[in-house]
Amino acid sequence: MSPEILGLVLIGVMLFAIFVGFPISFTLIFLGLVFGYIGFGDLVFYLMTFQFNNVMLEQTLAAVPLFIFMGILMEKANLMERLFTSVQQILSRVNGSLFIAVLFVSTIFAAATGIVGASVTILGIMAAKTMNRSNYDVRLAAGTITAGGTLGILIPPSIMLVVMGPILEVPVTDLFAAAIIPGIMLAFLYSAYAIIRCYKNPSLGPALPEEDRPKSMSVVWREFFLGLVPPSALVGCALGSIVFGFATPTEGAGIGAVGALGLSAAYGKLNMQTLKDALLKTLEISTLILILVAASNFFGAVFSRLGTPTMVTDLLLGLDMHPMIILLIIMAVIFLLGWPLEWVPIVLIVIPILLPLINELQINLLWFGILVAVNLQTAWLSPPVALSAYFLKGVVPEWDLKDIYYGMMQFMCIQAVGLILLLIFPQLATWLPEYLVKNP
Repeated sequence: MSPEILGLVLIGVMLFAIFVGFPISFTLIFLGLVFGYIGFGDLVFYLMTFQFNNVMLEQTLAAVPLFIFMGILMEKANLMERLFTSVQQILSRVNGSLFIAVLFVSTIFAAATGIVGASVTILGIMAAKTMNRSNYDVRLAAGTITAGGTLGILIPPSIMLVVMGPILEVPVTDLFAAAIIPGIMLAFLYSAYAIIRCYKNPSLGPALPEEDRPKSMSVVWREFFLGLVPPSALVGCALGSIVFGFATPTEGAGIGAVGALGLSAAYGKLNMQTLKDALLKTLEISTLILILVAASNFFGAVFSRLGTPTMVTDLLLGLDMHPMIILLIIMAVIFLLGWPLEWVPIVLIVIPILLPLINELQINLLWFGILVAVNLQTAWLSPPVALSAYFLKGVVPEWDLKDIYYGMMQFMCIQAVGLILLLIFPQLATWLPEYLVKNP
C-alpha cells in the first residue's frame, strides 16, 4: 500500500474512532504513532517530539487560558444581568424588546467570553423566564438566544481564532480585526429579522406588561451605564490593545484576565469560592484544548509526511474547476463535519489537511479563516446534532426540543445569508486589517 493511500485509511479510521466515542486527543496520538511507524518507521518518534515541542513553544497559545479565565470569571460574576435588565426596561414599550436585549447583550458577552456554551446557557437563564412571562413566541425566542450565543465563536477575542492563527500562519491580531465587521453584520441581521417579524406580527414579541415597566427612567439609565460601560471598557482595552498593535494576544489576554478580576471585585461578586471555581474550570477547558492542539499537530504532521494532502491537492486541481467552486465544496464539507464534530477537531485536523490546497489556489488565508469561523458558527445552529439546542434545553426544560430546533433553523438561514455575503464580498473580512496596516 502506498503512503498516500495509507493516509486516506488513517483519516477513515480516525473519523470512525471519533464517531464511536473514543477520546479525540489520545486517538490522534495513537493513530499517528501506529500509521506513522508503518509509513516511515522510527522517524515517527522524533517527529512526535519535534511537533509537541513546537506547540509548547508557541507563545500565542498562552492567550487561550487567559481569555478562558476572563470569560468564565465574568460569567460567574453575573456581570451581564444588569445590562440585560436595563436594556429590557429601556425598550419596555417596544414590540420584541426582549429579542433586541438578548442580541445586544449576546454581542457584548461574546466579546467577553468567546465560549458558545457559556453564552447560550447564561442568555437562556437571563431571558427565558421573562420571555415566557411576556408570552413571547417560543420558537423565535429559542432561535434568538442560540444564534446570539454562537456569536462567541466569531467575535474577538474568540478562542477559536487564537487557535486558528498559528495553523493558518496568520497573525491572530489580523484575524481579530477581520472578524469584527462580519460579527457585527451577523448581529445586525439577527436583530433586523427579529424586529421585522415582530413588526409584522406583534403577538410574537408583545411589549412588556404595564406592571413590569420602569417607574423611573433615570434609575434604568444608571443601571444601563453601570452594566454596559465597565464590561465594554474591559473588552475594549483587551481587544483594542491587540488589534491596534499595542500588545501581543497573550499580553492583551493578561490585561483582560486582570481586568475581569478587578471588575468582579468592584461589583462585589469576587470571593474565594468564585475564584476557585473559575480557576478549576479554566484549567479543565485549557487542558482539553491545548492537549488536543498538540495531538492534532502531531497527527497532521504524520498525515502530511505520508503525502496524502499533496495527492488530494493534485487530484482536485486536476479537475480543472474554478477556485470558487472548489472553495464552495470545501465549505460544504466543513459545514457537514460541523454537525457531529465541535470546532476544535475541525480547525486542528481538517484545516491543516486542506491548507496545501488553499495555498495552491492562492486564496487569501485571512478571508478563508473568517469563512471557516462563520461556517462553523452556522453548524452550531444546524439540527440534529446542534449543541446549542441542548445547552438551551438544559436551562429551559419547559421548551420543547422541536420548537428550539425550528427556531434555530430560522437563524441558520440568516447565518447562511451572512456566509454568502462574505463569499461575495471578501472585503467584509479583509478591509479592516488592511486599513490598520496602512494606518498604524
